[in-house]
Amino acid sequence: MYKSAGDGSVNQSAPSLQSWVYFFVGRGLLGFHCRVLSVTAFLSFSVWLHSDFNMRRLENILLWNLMAAVIILGQARPNGKLNSQSNSGLRSDCAGNLMRLSLDKALAVGNQLEVEAINGTQHMVLTPSLAAQCGYSMESDPWGNTRIYTSLMSCYVDNKEDTTFNIGLRLKMNGQSPSDVVSHDVTQTCSYTRWASKEILCDRNYMEVSNHMAIPVPQAEAKGHTQEDDSKLNAIPDASGEAHGIWKMTFYTPEPVSMVLREAEQAGYGAMTTSSRLVMRSPYNTAETYSEDVAGIPMEVFKVSAYHKTPHGLSMVNLAAACPTGGVLFTEDVISWHVPRRVTPLLDGGHKVIEMHMGINGQKLDKSQMATRGYTLTATDFHIVIEIPVGSPDGYFKSHAPDYQYHITYSVEPMLEVLWRIDNSQEDTRYKVLFPITTPLMPRPPHSQDHTVPEERVFSVHVGTFLHDVELRNITFSTGVLTVEESRARGFTVQEHGFPNGTKTFSLQVPIDAAVVLKHNPEPLVTTYFLPLVFGFIILPEETPFAHPVDVETSLQDVVLPTVTGTCDQNQFYISVMYGNQGNNFQTMVGPRQLSPEMANAYNFQENATHFGLIVPYNAIDTAFELITSDSVKARLDLLLYEPNNNWVLADLYLACNFPLTTTACYPNGTIAVWAVKVESVPNLIPSWLTLKDQSCKPVFSDDRFAYFSFSADSCGTTRTFFDNYMMYENEIGLYSNDHKGAAYTSPIDPDYRQTISCYYVVNDTQTISFSYKPRSSEPTAEIGSGQLMVQMRLAQDASYELFYQAEDYPVVKYLRQPLYFEVELMQSTDPQLELILENCWATLQEDRTSLPSWDIIVDSCQNHDDSYATIFHSVMSDTRVAVPSHIKRFSIKMFTFTKDEEVLKDEIYVHCDAVICDTNNQADGACRGQCVNPTGMSNSRHQRIKEVRMERRGADSTHQRQISTGPILLNTQSNL
Repeated sequence: MYKSAGDGSVNQSAPSLQSWVYFFVGRGLLGFHCRVLSVTAFLSFSVWLHSDFNMRRLENILLWNLMAAVIILGQARPNGKLNSQSNSGLRSDCAGNLMRLSLDKALAVGNQLEVEAINGTQHMVLTPSLAAQCGYSMESDPWGNTRIYTSLMSCYVDNKEDTTFNIGLRLKMNGQSPSDVVSHDVTQTCSYTRWASKEILCDRNYMEVSNHMAIPVPQAEAKGHTQEDDSKLNAIPDASGEAHGIWKMTFYTPEPVSMVLREAEQAGYGAMTTSSRLVMRSPYNTAETYSEDVAGIPMEVFKVSAYHKTPHGLSMVNLAAACPTGGVLFTEDVISWHVPRRVTPLLDGGHKVIEMHMGINGQKLDKSQMATRGYTLTATDFHIVIEIPVGSPDGYFKSHAPDYQYHITYSVEPMLEVLWRIDNSQEDTRYKVLFPITTPLMPRPPHSQDHTVPEERVFSVHVGTFLHDVELRNITFSTGVLTVEESRARGFTVQEHGFPNGTKTFSLQVPIDAAVVLKHNPEPLVTTYFLPLVFGFIILPEETPFAHPVDVETSLQDVVLPTVTGTCDQNQFYISVMYGNQGNNFQTMVGPRQLSPEMANAYNFQENATHFGLIVPYNAIDTAFELITSDSVKARLDLLLYEPNNNWVLADLYLACNFPLTTTACYPNGTIAVWAVKVESVPNLIPSWLTLKDQSCKPVFSDDRFAYFSFSADSCGTTRTFFDNYMMYENEIGLYSNDHKGAAYTSPIDPDYRQTISCYYVVNDTQTISFSYKPRSSEPTAEIGSGQLMVQMRLAQDASYELFYQAEDYPVVKYLRQPLYFEVELMQSTDPQLELILENCWATLQEDRTSLPSWDIIVDSCQNHDDSYATIFHSVMSDTRVAVPSHIKRFSIKMFTFTKDEEVLKDEIYVHCDAVICDTNNQADGACRGQCVNPTGMSNSRHQRIKEVRMERRGADSTHQRQISTGPILLNTQSNL
């Protein structure tokens, strides 16, 4: 397989590589401030491709976006001003034919950097074009860490006989104001004597070639042209080149283009002579450079013949440089950089590689250093190959978010240095390439992990993994967007977790009862909690936004169903419904009907936050009669609670009671009065259709539920029976007429309703037929738990409340009237709805809180107005230690002692407090109205009565009040002046 090299020759092409997709990278032609190496094409299925160089030329022209040599470092960092006398953060060293200056991001944070070259008293501002022309380059990562490289052959280096080189640079940090300028002068002396006959340097923004100047050889010919080609160009040297010894130069593109020195410099080229060398330098992508594929690698080629004066006359030197602009392959784990083993634009014949080294950031590495980092340097028939693991410590990762999707890149700057010798010659060539590489964008979609333990009733979500330059900015909940600070203020826990490899994750904990959590019930006893989230991130320092949605869900069997209870008196049903933990989320059926506002008004409906109640008369339309006797009726009320969306029965009650009702009355004059009742077992009965045995005897009165008969004992088919000493009259109420039965009444022999009437005229008694029903079961109820809260009081060392005296520090010694700073804190609670209130505080001589004498410090949540040295309350703000400010109260008093008749009773005091824990959503009267809500004074008599009551309570405790004490605090009797 063969391929044209573009110069008329035919070279064997590179062997095929592994048959998966690689990416191909072209060298970014970087200005003095640029570092990005962009991906311009790709390799697929073992075929080498290279980029359209003209397109890359346009892309790199767009990179020249800054004026002069000013770059922005450390954007999105806090402003700062550095000490101009300090060189902390600046490091310089010599790396072969380069001087390297490293600038730490901490030195340039928030500033603009301007670089000047110093040569004696001469200061030159290095613009991007001047830097490329004179041999300066700069590499800066996104956070401001910067490296500046200076060629030892650069324009403004003090060169001593090509062996000692004095380099000077001035770094100017320009702040936001014109007066805020900090300068750093850097000088470095480098010694370098290992010059090869020819030195080629490929830096980020320029190509440099230098030749040792030997005694001129007449009839010298440049590669690819003859002396006759230049016969018309060899005129008398122009005076402009006399100072440099260089007259003119002919560039080959490959067509010859001639320029005198001034014209070449104006075109951006650098040319100079030293005591023993001739140096030429060209930026990339100039009109006189051209692109050529060498062994499948795109290279930028610079060829020139330089005419210069020597003591022996006019001499010509052929110079050439060829620098790779691509040749990088990527896999997920390895970067492979390929450089042609035989750089044909630089070689006419055979050659032998004498030395081959790799390095990082311009510094050569030995074999042990390479092995430790996992680097390899190998040579094939066609290429020199450097392999670097993605993630090696000499490079850095960077986050990106194209199309708001999270990606990362890895950047590293390898160096290749090769020394070869041309066959049958003693001329050596040192070929050195600095080649910044950035991988293509690698997608790293964040992963979320649900660490929720349902029984803990807290959602726990972890999101990651991210690089160090990603920060969590906000979280979108179902109710809206909250910043991280606002989320924490709502009681949510937001944390960042860092790992040794520099990556991080973020976690969020949200109580499942929070307002941002959605919930529904898939089953009557089960609640499903749903937390939709969108995490909003930014990438620093660019502040590029991207987002990651996460939905978490958990279910708990935590539903407490409503319960129904009921009782009866002689006339009514009394129903009580207790809500469950879902509130009033159900519909109520009373008998066959749904409870309506009209029914609620008729049944005396009453409700509060936890219950509702009904009072239903036993003969209401929604009750059912089960059984009748001569003196009572058994009535039943059915109550059903159901969830309307799913038709779930949540609770029911079937309450049956006997209510007094005289159904049969036997009068002495022989009149019999009877109430017939429609019972549940005959649902289709219409009472007005009932008759006695004599069907002409119909009800005197009837409605939907009752029929009333009144007749004499000798009428309506009444029969009379004698036995023993009794006489019994008997009749029967029934539905006898077939005219009313219709299709539902199929038996003409046995009526569907029968009520026997009997009257005994010795002992008035009435017997009747009974109707019964089967009772229903009831629902269980739940129990309620209880717990305790703990409060502590501490003495702070000063007003910052950062350091506190420990148990081993007591007794604490203080001077008279020296401030004492107290803090009282509610412990082991994160509930922001609770507030700690100091109700009363006082001091005693003894440790016993009820001992006398005592002195009031805080009275009814306010300072003691009888004290000339008033107590001072201090506000509490949220910080890294204080999560819930309402859980902490701070106050200070001045050190005092108890005296009697102007004599000190004791040199120590103890301080005690009564604290009350209050619900901020339900602030009742008393201490829960707030700390010192009524700071006005009170009369001495009223104050004394309150004090007497308070003294009685000091020995007691309650479920809401906590008692705390501290001490002893000793009085220092020595003078503190």
